[in-house]
Amino acid sequence: MSQFWKPGTERPQGRVVDDEEGGVLFLSGSHHSSSSSRYGYASIDKQRQRLPVFKYRTAILYLVETRATTIIVGETGSGKTTQIPQYLKEAGWAAGGRLIACTQPRRLAVQAVASRVAEEMGVKLGEEVGYTIRFEDVTKPDVTVLKFLTDGVLLREMMDDPLLTKYSVIMLDEAHERSISTDILLGLLKKIQRRRPELRLIISSATIEAKSMSDFFRMRKKRREPENEEHGLQVEPVILSVEGRGFNVQINYSEEPVQDYVQAAVSTVLLIHEREPAGDVLVFLTGQDDIDASVQLLNDEVQTTGKHSSGLIVLPLYSGLSRAEQELVFSQAPRGKRKVIISTNIAETSLTLEGIVYVVDSGFSKQRFYNPISDIENLVVAPISRASARQRAGRAGRVRPGKCYRLYTEEYFLNHMSNEGIPEIQRSSMVSCVIQVLDDDAKLTSPTGFQVAEIPLDPMVSKMIIASSQLGCSEEIITIAAVLSVQSIWISGRGIQKESDEAKLRFAAAEGDHVTFLNVYKGFHQSGKSSQWCHKNYVNYHAMRKVLEVREQLKRIAKRIGLVLKSCESDMQVVRKAVTAGFFANACHLEEYSHNGMYKTLRGSQEVYIHPSSVLFRVNPKWVIYNSLVSTDRQYMRNVITIDPSCLLEAAPHFYQLQQSNHLLR
Repeated sequence: MSQFWKPGTERPQGRVVDDEEGGVLFLSGSHHSSSSSRYGYASIDKQRQRLPVFKYRTAILYLVETRATTIIVGETGSGKTTQIPQYLKEAGWAAGGRLIACTQPRRLAVQAVASRVAEEMGVKLGEEVGYTIRFEDVTKPDVTVLKFLTDGVLLREMMDDPLLTKYSVIMLDEAHERSISTDILLGLLKKIQRRRPELRLIISSATIEAKSMSDFFRMRKKRREPENEEHGLQVEPVILSVEGRGFNVQINYSEEPVQDYVQAAVSTVLLIHEREPAGDVLVFLTGQDDIDASVQLLNDEVQTTGKHSSGLIVLPLYSGLSRAEQELVFSQAPRGKRKVIISTNIAETSLTLEGIVYVVDSGFSKQRFYNPISDIENLVVAPISRASARQRAGRAGRVRPGKCYRLYTEEYFLNHMSNEGIPEIQRSSMVSCVIQVLDDDAKLTSPTGFQVAEIPLDPMVSKMIIASSQLGCSEEIITIAAVLSVQSIWISGRGIQKESDEAKLRFAAAEGDHVTFLNVYKGFHQSGKSSQWCHKNYVNYHAMRKVLEVREQLKRIAKRIGLVLKSCESDMQVVRKAVTAGFFANACHLEEYSHNGMYKTLRGSQEVYIHPSSVLFRVNPKWVIYNSLVSTDRQYMRNVITIDPSCLLEAAPHFYQLQQSNHLLR
């Protein structure tokens, strides 16, 4: 292989030219433009050299050596995510026990990228190349040198090591997605650089927001610090544009607004398969429920008509998938077969899927929106921005000219779609992040505040776990917390709703969903953690395996922060008290004379209803506490438990008071 430029050695040949906008043009030799081959058709070295980012390798290493902050703009598919960490390692940035970090906004992207890089380097995942996501650390101390992790995990690492001293280079990938953790990291890393001038930052973005990133990291003149002459380091950030490898994509719009985008997506896929030449299809839907429904509809169509049975392989893609299911998505379709990948917006920029020629864009994604007045955060289906629509369409032009089918009108795209998405920090509750970045001076309560900050869960779940230690039911509450941390432990889908509901009744507890979760966990454990038992009871086996992993992690954390692990056996009253201690702010009472199961929240008097997935649906107990709200045609409470209102006064006397009329008041 070619020799890599090592930090501290002579500068590379070629010219680096600053432009007026603070960017850099690197004038190099020949242009490698051929599209990448899959493994088996060319050596890994050859494949790496064919990626568009390869011709910028020397420029990137030069800029990282001489600049504190390098901003790289490159389309998804240019190879920047998998290649730049390897270039840094080969150039010596991991020497002397130092680590190179590469962050991603999403867990699935972290796992997929780490796996790909380990394969390219010919090493076992978890050794030289590893990853860390919440509740999963696949790294080895003193062995791992390339570490892929979510930006949230890196933020948590700052709690133990505020200056991130073990890292020589930190690459923030997909910064344009503007997750809360990414935005907070950008601010904290700017501060860290003042204390650690030797730390190098690479900020990678798929869109042209680079100028605002550069302005943010540019030192103000009155605060400009002297440049590090010893290393020839310049503190001013620099922008490098990396060419993509895109082909032309033909855009097709819906003639009329679509009423049911799931059904429309399925019909469009079948139309593509019937009329278009070979090439895989990528469908963008909003979440697991939509994806599972469309997978079921496509499979039903295949079985019913037999018309498409020989050609379609339908695969879901969302964060809750097992490793085996993920591998199917990234593997090559057998000859004569067409893969249809039905995905959330995770495939918009974070992951490169080879073989995609056709994209079906529903025009929607699930987004978090926080109402500071009611203090309620909802995950709602909302229209995407034009920037997202362009990213989605671009996925069709990676291997050859492609087509994008937008399930909305051209007039809607041009006149009604917002240009950019709203950054997550502007539409989310900041509670978890604020607790993590507070220090002694910010007066976190002791010990509870510090214990909540140490548990990598929503603060209300953390408070529930801490209360369970005092109430003597921590074993049960940690199980409940582990179940709440996965998307769903139930198998759902069109056509099996009746069977699934009947299976759920076998475990249903009068106290509500939280105690029902304990019954499911107990049955799973007694079955010897059997996948057959799960299948028979419509329980998601992979979700339950994840619950086991998360539960063990939470037990380790609980011991570390001084909590007592104890079981309450069958005393569910203390379990309800612990849940109340954590979620007291989410208390509701049934409206008198309500015939449709309407509840009112004690905080804000919002109208809410029990979600149909709850075991308390149609039971309508007088007082309940919920875990979260989901908005569709109504505000629905998910994961609901019955409570005694007197427990609210006991758990939160600072929050509730008793009126003379014996009514609770917020």
